[in-house]
Amino acid sequence: MTDIHFMREALAEARLAAEAGELPVGCVIARGDEIIARAHNACEALHDATAHAELLAIRMASAASGDWRLNRCTLYVTLEPCPMCAGAIVQARVGRLVYGAADPGQGCAGSLYRVCEDPAFPHFCPSEGGLLAEECSALLKDFFERARRQG
Repeated sequence: MTDIHFMREALAEARLAAEAGELPVGCVIARGDEIIARAHNACEALHDATAHAELLAIRMASAASGDWRLNRCTLYVTLEPCPMCAGAIVQARVGRLVYGAADPGQGCAGSLYRVCEDPAFPHFCPSEGGLLAEECSALLKDFFERARRQG
């Protein structure tokens, strides 16, 4: 399996979020060639500001693996993680982060800050951004255009 394959799976999750009226962000966590968790934003459905795709997927991956340490896993997400999610990625000891669209307003994996790669923290999670960025960005753009039209 390739990074592109897993990001396409994250995009499928983001599309489910969009269909549910959620901000279209999707996430999968893979260990080797196996997806052990998948989630999409559910803040509206759960009335929970912390129900971001990354946090939901981290919880699922920890349960599936029987360990909160996800150092043998790669987290794929369609939008650069916010400060909360980047912190959770570090706390969960995720082995690697790959994201699609940059988030210049809140992104903490390269845009505003590099939480996952800050040497001040006890865990270093290498991150790569821009994978299928145009496709990931298009979902977000469509979501916000529809929201503006609906007022």
